[in-house]
This record gives sequence, structure tokens and C-alpha cells, in this order.
Amino acid sequence: MRFLPLVLAVLVSPLAKAEKRPYARQGLPPLLEFLDGRGVKTPEDWMKRRQEIRSLLMTHFIGTFPSEVPQMADAGVVSDERQADGSRRRRIRLTWTTPKRASFEMAIWTPPGEGPFPLLLTAPKDYQRLWAKDALARGYAVCLFPGVDSHHREPDYPGYEKVWETFRREYPKATWTEISTKGWLASRCIDYLLSEKSVVRIEPEHIAIMGFSRYGKQALIAAALDSRITCVVARSPGSPGSSPYRLTSRNTFAEDPTDFPGQWFLPSLRAYQGREHELPIDAHGWYALIAPRRCLVHTAHNDGSEPTFATEKAYLEGRSVYRFLKAEENLRVDYRSGGHGSVGPERIPAADRKRNLDWIDLSFGRGPARSQDFPEHLLHDFDWEVWRARQDAAGLASDRSDAIHDRLNWVLGEAPKSLPKVDQPEFLTKEESSLMTHDRWMPKDVRRVPIRFGDGVRGNLYFKAGLTEPAPVVVWLHPLSYHSGYNEGYGVQGTTVYHRLAQEGFAVIAYDQCGFGLRLLEGTTFYDRNPKWSRLGRMVRDARAAVAFAVEGRGATQSAIPKLDAKRVFLLGYSVGAMTAMYTAALDNGVAGFACFSGWTPMRNGSNRRLWELHALVPRLGLYEGRENELPLDYHNILQLAARKPCLLVTPRRDRFADHEAVAETIGRLKEGRDTISWHAPDDINRFQADQHKKFLDWVHTVKAPTE
Repeated sequence: MRFLPLVLAVLVSPLAKAEKRPYARQGLPPLLEFLDGRGVKTPEDWMKRRQEIRSLLMTHFIGTFPSEVPQMADAGVVSDERQADGSRRRRIRLTWTTPKRASFEMAIWTPPGEGPFPLLLTAPKDYQRLWAKDALARGYAVCLFPGVDSHHREPDYPGYEKVWETFRREYPKATWTEISTKGWLASRCIDYLLSEKSVVRIEPEHIAIMGFSRYGKQALIAAALDSRITCVVARSPGSPGSSPYRLTSRNTFAEDPTDFPGQWFLPSLRAYQGREHELPIDAHGWYALIAPRRCLVHTAHNDGSEPTFATEKAYLEGRSVYRFLKAEENLRVDYRSGGHGSVGPERIPAADRKRNLDWIDLSFGRGPARSQDFPEHLLHDFDWEVWRARQDAAGLASDRSDAIHDRLNWVLGEAPKSLPKVDQPEFLTKEESSLMTHDRWMPKDVRRVPIRFGDGVRGNLYFKAGLTEPAPVVVWLHPLSYHSGYNEGYGVQGTTVYHRLAQEGFAVIAYDQCGFGLRLLEGTTFYDRNPKWSRLGRMVRDARAAVAFAVEGRGATQSAIPKLDAKRVFLLGYSVGAMTAMYTAALDNGVAGFACFSGWTPMRNGSNRRLWELHALVPRLGLYEGRENELPLDYHNILQLAARKPCLLVTPRRDRFADHEAVAETIGRLKEGRDTISWHAPDDINRFQADQHKKFLDWVHTVKAPTE
């Protein structure tokens, strides 16, 4: 297939009419469902839906392409070097029948012999050339195409980062972006390599492309739009590659539509910040276009650019297409430990490179790799029905007494009497702190000391150097940041909340909640170990242990810390952290006050699947699906207990996860006769950045210490 020759025809009236209808869906748009709601039932249906998805991705993400693919006007060898191992490295100059006869250079490495060879394409970024060398040793021809990012430079491949601009100027009517243009250039290299002018013979059914990070996005898009590419490996491609914006964005401290640099994607995509659910397609659409060809996404547990939760949910929706096409084994998410970039000069370690190339070998029927070497392994595969089957009737009988405290504890579940010790270092290590960038954006006058408390919870205490008076304490409770835990990632303005609060004289207790950050894997087996408890119950238990650390000194520190003011211990929660803060404040008398930014909406007003199924936080809520009005309690009950203490509630009006009218009604009723509640409802989206930090500081400075 010659990259996108028919796409313009797809953008005509049927799609245009569909686009005029409002679209809003919190979950990922089903790939096997048309925009108008019709299901895909036949192969013919699928081909039409596939065209619809392609058009939507072009409209919202990568733009349009030239209406005609240029022909190759000339091909000449620029250099030809024979290596000691018998391989050859050549540079080829290709000229095309564009309006101004544009040209570019590509590099082709070939193993000894005449071929034909399987082909690997990758951009010649330094760390990706390691893949190229390994592939060459396995008998692959390697094409290093001019796909170097405009923010990078490769001295041995001068100008490779600018070729995309040359070809964009050739076709001013096309709206293509930097990444999609470079994918198009990879296809032009394939045009040459499969032509009679090529200096090397290529196996046309065995063409792979691979890339890391931004180049992983590029590889996915190139494969999605050129069916001659029969295998793709994308290592940590992030958003919007393997990670849909619906499941990343500001409420997870991951990428949102304003975070991509320059012209990677259409500028109009940025307008979806805070309303990502209005996108009629998301990053999982690439899988639909690649299917049924082989695709491997190689991601890390603590990848700063690619939360496992978002990646996995996109994979599962992509899997539906592969299953429909009876090619389920051709799509995999492959997890590795660590973060986005690897420690050490190689960036992509040899073991990882081997595994990536094993996938390609498997795809092409080469080498010893087998399908069972790449099993499906899911980290967020909570099956509520399995959980329900493990419960007993007595335990599920809700407490309908007037004691809100009892009803609250029922929702949180039955905590075990004791928890087993975790086999881990006593305090966070330097390697762990480096992985999670604990010291990134740290001001010079702030100190970090590792601490431990509760049942094996490890975290850090941040404070300003030189404190002489007892420091008020803030327990920082992070959002749905599966990849980074309490660490802020994308969207940081100046510095992070824990550093900013420390500069203001607070001692900040920061730690990863259960199932997040360095405790990610703890969440995957939580209900196997604690079938009658809840993850939110564990999160509240840990928050109370953090309060006990500040109030009673329960725990330990790796080195000296300032004296803490036991009468001024505050909880600060954002997103799911706000839920933790609210429940903890309702149960714990050691809390002097609490602040909740977003994170909740009245439960009796609609489905709570995000809480009991999607994020597996409170399974008992699933017992009331479809009859939410019968729930034993709601947030007004929890706040009745919690708001006996001073509290700050910030509920942005454009929070796509909340029913603002219901939130306003709940708070309005609670404020009657109470002076403890400070409520702000800004005309804003769900986010937690510098101005929200300031709002907390402005409030907390007004809260007086309780008297005896």
C-alpha cells in the first residue's frame, strides 16, 4: 500500500455529518462501534469503521497528506563502506517528483550476502542505532530513515532532523504534522527499497519499524498508515501513542493535549485539554489501523510518560479488533521494570533490545522465539465478579444504623488484623528516588529525608533548611498517577507541591499510595491477599499512619528532621487523594484540617464504576450498581463527620469527572450552620498546579491551631 493515497476521499460527507453531532464519552470509544452507535458485525463493517477511525485520527491528531504520492525521480549512492564483518553501509540520495524535486538521504546497512533480507526501519537517533547494530547481526537489512526529531541532532546524520520541513513546504495544502510527515518519509524509503532501483533485495512481507519514546509514536503512526510494514515495536511511546488522553492528562500527572512540543500533532488538539472525553477517537485508534499485523508496546512499570493503567486499557480495546480479526496473539503490551529511560549510557539495555528483536523474529518466523515467550500479562485486570464470588453474605450486609462511622467503615471493607512484612529496604534507596525523580525541581533551601511508618509504608519528609520552630505538617495525597505515585510529572509550574509547601515552612509527608508509583505491583494482587478489604481502605489506613507519624512519632527517619507541630497536621488530597483525605479526616481525630481538590461527585447520582471496577478502589459500591439511591452513605454523610474540622473543598465547574450541580447542592446543604467549610468552584478544569497550590496555602494559613 502506498502511504495514504485514498485518505482525502474518506473525509467527505458521511464523516462530516457524524462530526457535527456532539460526542462525549468518558470511556474509550469502542473500536468496533461506529460513531453513530452501530456495531461492527461483518468484515465489510470493519473496513468501513477502519476508514472512519483513520479519518478521525487525521482530523484530530496528525492532519491530512498530499493527495498523490510522488514518484521516485532519481536514486544515487552517496557512499558505500564495507565493514570488517562483511556487512555494508551505504548512503542513498533519493529525489522525488514533488513540485520542486525535493530529495533526502537515507542510510541502508546490509549483512553479508545477496539477500533478500528482512528489513528493519528506525530513525538514526544514537540509542536506536543500537537496535540497528543488533538487527544487522541477526541478518536484517536496516534502513535509517530521515526521521530524527527536530529537537535532536545526530552529527553523523546531518540534516536528518529537517527533511520533514522540506516536504511540508512542497505540499502547502496538506495539514500533516512533524511526526506524521516523518512516518510518510519512512514509507518513501520503502518505496525505494522495494523498487528495481534498490541496491538491496528486501523480503516484502518482512518489514518492521521500531522506535523509542517520541520515535515510538512515530513508529506506531507509520505502521498504522502503511500496511507494507508488517511488524512494529514501540518502546514507551506515551501519549498519544499507546496512552489515550482520556486516561492520562492533568488528573494523573501524565501528558495532556497541551504537552506535546511544536508540531508533533495538530495544534487544534490542544483545545481538548480538560475535555479529552469529547475526542471521538483516542490513541488506541492506532491499534485499529495496524491490526491484524504484529504490534508490541514495550513499556515500564514507572514510565514517566506512559502510565500502565492508560496503556493497558488502550491495549484491551485494541485487542477487541485483533480478536475480531482472529489475530489476538499479534498484539501485546510487554512490561519491564524501571522507568522511561534506562540507567546507564545505553539507554536501551541489551536485554531489552534482544527481547524487542525477538518479537520481530517471531513475527517473521525466524529464530527460536515462541508465542508463549510473550504471554498476555495484565496489571490492572480486576474482575469484580470474581471478587463478588469470594464474599460471604454476612460480610456484605450493610449497616443501616444511624452511625455514619459504621457505614463508612463498611464501605471501606474488612481490614485484616495484621499485614505481613514487605521484603524491601527500610527506607527508599537512592536508586528508587532517582527512578521517581524525587529531587527534580527541588529548591536549594529544601531538604528531603526518607521516612517509614505504618505497615511498611516508605516515603519522604520535605522541609525547609534551618527551621527553628515546630513545623506544621501537610500529608500530601496524590492523584491517579499509577506511574509516578506522589511525584508530579507533566504540567509542573515552577516546582512541585511538596517542594512549594516546604519552602513555605511546612513539613510535607509524601508517599506512594497503594497501587501507585513504587507500590504499583502491590495493587495488582491486593484483592488476592485481602478479598474483604478495599484499596481505598488500605489508602486510608496508610494516611492515618502518616498522621500518627506526625502526631505521635510512630515510625522512623533515616536522618534528623525538624520538630513537628502535632496540633497542626493537615491533609491535602487531589483526585483520588481527595477521597483518601476526606475519609481519613472523618475517622482520625489527629487531623487539624483537610483540603480536597476535585476527586469526588455524589455517588447516589449515577454509576460509580470508576470507583468499584475501573480503578478497583471500593468494590462494595458495585453491589449497588443500578440502584445507587440505596447506597448506605454518600459524600454528604462523610463530610458530616469530616467537616467538624476546617476543610477546603475546591470543585472546578468543568471537571469532566464530576456532576457539578450535584456537588454544589451537596456542599450548599452542608454549609448551612457550619463555618468550617471553605468552598471554591472556579470556572476551570480538573487540575492541580501552581494556582491550586496557592489556594491551599492561602487557606491553610487562616486555620487556627486547635486549643486544648
